[in-house]
Amino acid sequence: MELVKLFPKQILAFLLFAGFVVYCKASSQREYNFVREAPYTRLCHTKKILTVNGQFPGPTLYAHKGEKLIVNVINRGNYNITIHCNQDIHGRMVRNISHNVQLNPEVIFSAEEGTLWWHAHSDWSRATVHGAIVVLPKKGTTYPFQKPYAEVPIVLAEWWKKDVMEVFEEFMATGGDPNVSDAFTINGQPGDLYPCSKQDTYKLTVQQGKTYLLRFVNAAMNIILFLGIHKHNLTVVGSDAAYTKQLTRDYIVIAPGQTIDALLRADQPGGRYYLAARAYSSPKNLSFDNTTTTAIIEYTNVGGATKNVSSTQKEPYLTLPFLPYYNDTLAATNFSGSLRSLNDKDHPSEVPLEISTKLVSTLSINTLPCLNVNDSCEGPNGTRLAASMNNISFVNPKIDILQAYYYNIKGVFGKKFPKFPPLVFNFTADYLPLVYELPKRKTEVIVLKYNATVEMVLQGTNVVTGIDHPMHLHGFSFYVVGWGFGNYDKFKDPQGYNLVDPPLRNTIMVPKNGWTAIRFKAANPGVWFMHCHFERHMTWGMETVFIVKDGKGRNARMRRPPADMPPC
Repeated sequence: MELVKLFPKQILAFLLFAGFVVYCKASSQREYNFVREAPYTRLCHTKKILTVNGQFPGPTLYAHKGEKLIVNVINRGNYNITIHCNQDIHGRMVRNISHNVQLNPEVIFSAEEGTLWWHAHSDWSRATVHGAIVVLPKKGTTYPFQKPYAEVPIVLAEWWKKDVMEVFEEFMATGGDPNVSDAFTINGQPGDLYPCSKQDTYKLTVQQGKTYLLRFVNAAMNIILFLGIHKHNLTVVGSDAAYTKQLTRDYIVIAPGQTIDALLRADQPGGRYYLAARAYSSPKNLSFDNTTTTAIIEYTNVGGATKNVSSTQKEPYLTLPFLPYYNDTLAATNFSGSLRSLNDKDHPSEVPLEISTKLVSTLSINTLPCLNVNDSCEGPNGTRLAASMNNISFVNPKIDILQAYYYNIKGVFGKKFPKFPPLVFNFTADYLPLVYELPKRKTEVIVLKYNATVEMVLQGTNVVTGIDHPMHLHGFSFYVVGWGFGNYDKFKDPQGYNLVDPPLRNTIMVPKNGWTAIRFKAANPGVWFMHCHFERHMTWGMETVFIVKDGKGRNARMRRPPADMPPC
């Protein structure tokens, strides 16, 4: 594996933004990138998958903070793909690229530093259409930690033997849970514990005494992952493109949509060591992929030869690292709850202290009645599964909300998303009446004033089943000021908020039968999607939309789409 040194050649990549800050600038740098199908063989089976430039995972984008990039994207695949392209300062809008259509987004990374990722955002195409984004420090500056010898993107994903779009269509037709994946992958490879995979297991060569910056991305569709390296610790230095105080652990937890930057110190005797990841799945009686994916960390001499490989370290005698048990909620929350923002002179914490808008939203799994005798209803008691925020299971309109907002098209969405749960009960009780399972099917949004300071409490419930929810907000990063188990107490819990150095994230794991409080400033006018990053939950309706007004009028600061660009 070729390591990326700290002075990488600038790589222009296909860009599908999923949640950070970019804006347009002119640039003369161009590279064509193609969305197309390509054959891939995994687990003894070959199938065609949707890719970018034939790569799985897709190409990594490297840029320094403040650098300008322009990308040419042409869709040669058999599906339309939704991408995020920038609209104004701190803005992006979702664009749909039809077959054989070209799009030319121009971007500059203005505030983020660290690891992001790009991915498709339509149906389940992101299973194979995704890749890492590496935003290096601004030229002339450096990392707020000792400069690593090299850095490596590590992209985690799920793999199905079947065409993933068939899995999606069957899932939609049945009304039940989707079929679980057949494997997890590390940089596209399942690892040598799976059939037909040993030869292609991902290997990372390291030199003893050197320090490596590993940039982890969880691109999995429906699973949170525990990850570790045998006999090695990982020191976390960043998450979701924001620096953190150093946190050293023997395992990390990473949810879909999240990124973690961690230092690996090659401080062990020469040999080979497993890097391994497996599921964290908290619900009872829920099927999940219980396999383990592996990669190999291999020590080499400066000249490249394997260094002092002892008989106990040769394959197949590698040892798996310690990883918590699959339903160890305390281990998962202990890790995520231990992260702190760096909060130094160059990277200050700017958490809002005075709040103008308070929101509380429940996150629930729900059921819908099986009304059509021809429907397949494989949910509990012959129902169809659904999901909701504040008991509203979001309905995607036929006209995009962004389009309706820009062109003032009436009747597409409502503005009455509840600021507080419409049904108040013991959200995390072990047994709940069936009446709470039925959500309302609506298209309601949250409207915020420009520069509003927002606190949003995300409350998990035990309706149908309690489960962790990785919640992601487009267009903003937010400070995670508090979390806990049970029902949020608006009088007691804010007393324990961290308002000094809370972590800055764009995706946060709301714990099973617990709550998380986030804060952000609505200084980014536009239309922004908030959703659970479990694809099945988002498909069921666990999502909403924020519309952030502008101080001078709804569209005063937001550029209209060019005259030659059709509405998205």
